[in-house]
Amino acid sequence: MNNKILINILRLIILVVIQVMVLNRINLGGYLNPYLYIMFILLLPFETPKWLLLLASFGIGITVDAFSGSYAIHAFAATFMGFMRPVVLRMITSKKEYEPGLRPGIQDLGFNWFLNYSVLLVLFHHLALYFIENFSFADFFLTIWRIILNTILTVAVIFLTQYLFFTSKQQTT
Repeated sequence: MNNKILINILRLIILVVIQVMVLNRINLGGYLNPYLYIMFILLLPFETPKWLLLLASFGIGITVDAFSGSYAIHAFAATFMGFMRPVVLRMITSKKEYEPGLRPGIQDLGFNWFLNYSVLLVLFHHLALYFIENFSFADFFLTIWRIILNTILTVAVIFLTQYLFFTSKQQTT
């Protein structure tokens, strides 16, 4: 089996377990809940075909839904994020122009690129997630506030994870 495929499957399993067993139990102030599982979609290789990107996004979303009892809202939000990923990649360009073998992450494309990339995609995910969860415009400004706060928290957790587990290994090689 291809090493990249095995690494991505292992990443999927680890992120789902962390999300379901640890992060879903964190609920700060009733509004804040980090969603680290979407890091799987962020870190998929650039060469991933669009159909596989959408299928993988749906798969991780429905898996989180199955263990969380959240009635497919994560599947919708993750699939929407996967759908928007090529759009965001076209919006933000890199100096390296996504050469083959290049991976989306801080270690290959730098802090600023990954910040723009992750903030936009996490924002798309959270817009879909919280508006589907609320399914009303009655608390529009409260929902927008939750989206903003959770986007900041999720991006911070993703960056912390990037620095703890991905950058040091790449710098030594």
